[in-house]
Amino acid sequence: MGVHLRTRIRQDSHKTPVFGMAQRQGRVVAKTVPNAKRATLMPHVRSKVLPESIVYTDEFTVYDRLSREGYRRSRVHHAEKVYVAGDVHTNTIDGFWSLVKRGIGGVYHSVSSKHLQSYLDEYSFRCNHRKDEQPMFVTMLSRVSIVDPIG
Repeated sequence: MGVHLRTRIRQDSHKTPVFGMAQRQGRVVAKTVPNAKRATLMPHVRSKVLPESIVYTDEFTVYDRLSREGYRRSRVHHAEKVYVAGDVHTNTIDGFWSLVKRGIGGVYHSVSSKHLQSYLDEYSFRCNHRKDEQPMFVTMLSRVSIVDPIG
């Protein structure tokens, strides 16, 4: 199983950092995070990725310790314009971020940090259910119906 990790960080102080993981041909998890430090990101990795999994990353230094924690890490060097090296790439999660950015910019135009996690949840749900047999709306309704009503 391969997992792609990618953290989007910008120098702009008004932007909220986001962290994402994607299985090859599988599910996506996207989270807002307070910062892009190892102590913040690694608990997310540990909670979703089994030790000994192959993890594909970019060159972000936070991921340097993955090997010491039992993960098999391979990376691509985007700074050197290397985006694919054999089977090693982060295209899955990069494609997801592209959809999120286009969706937010095209549909919502902008979102506040307060609500960004809800938008990430929406796009993760869409991505994770894109190949379901039943229509996505039916899946969503079935999940809403199991939630306790507000009382």
